[in-house]
Amino acid sequence: MTLHAPTQSTTGSIVVACIQMQPAFGDVSANVAHSLELIDQAAARDAGLVVLPELANTGYMFASREEAFRLAEEIPGGPTVVAWAERAARHGLHLVAGITERSGSDLYNSAVVIGPEGYIGTFRKVHLWNEENLFFEPGNLGFPVFHTAIGRIGVAICYDGWFPETYRLCALQGADIVCVPTNWVPIPGQVEGREAMANILAMAAAHSNSIFIACADRVGIERGQLFEGQSLIVSYTGWPVAGPGSRDAEDILIAEVDLGEARRKRNWNAFNQVLRDRRSDVYDEMLGSSLKRGWY
Repeated sequence: MTLHAPTQSTTGSIVVACIQMQPAFGDVSANVAHSLELIDQAAARDAGLVVLPELANTGYMFASREEAFRLAEEIPGGPTVVAWAERAARHGLHLVAGITERSGSDLYNSAVVIGPEGYIGTFRKVHLWNEENLFFEPGNLGFPVFHTAIGRIGVAICYDGWFPETYRLCALQGADIVCVPTNWVPIPGQVEGREAMANILAMAAAHSNSIFIACADRVGIERGQLFEGQSLIVSYTGWPVAGPGSRDAEDILIAEVDLGEARRKRNWNAFNQVLRDRRSDVYDEMLGSSLKRGWY
């Protein structure tokens, strides 16, 4: 097997791909095989960073904890991560992908970060949505930022994106991009044809923290639950550079970005820098002092 260097241009830019797919509930082998086909397609378009949806290997609508436990895998030794790592090595790319994780007797809604040389780390969803609370433990790893050859990568999963602290904590640790495996569902009050609320939240967070955000959603109806699609890639400016994707079809969103711009452009003018301007002296102590050692 030949290992290729990460796909990155001489100008410092990299191609980011968000894969919007429809898992078949419970058919892990078929889901992983399909994800590998889609990763191959993204790599053929020069992707150097690929994001897959939340729980991409199992599907989302568990009927019981026992069902979730049966479908879960250990990280990094389980077959799903092994298959994803092989494909990342083959194409010389980085991958962020949602997976149902088993750790001892505990279950987590997790995402793995994988590079050309193998497994890098795990993020566990911090804010659990609805009946996830019946199956999963709340994430206990915080919001790590992974330093990689292509840049500093933060991770969030779905409902984590509703909390400004998610993106702020990643930005304060120097994240250039936050990758978001997600399974968005319609929000009450959403007008027919209106963009997903999550799109608006991602755009606002990217702008207010000067970070790229890459959201890979799923599509389809699973056990009666409709999913939103509308994956997107947002610039540090807050404006989308790819998407939103389709509401009901599989899609691969592609954008060439310079991740370093996220930090270079945080100085908005001669006076204002969005992280430096925080008035931690007037914020609640917990909000103002939790990460004094931030990267600016």
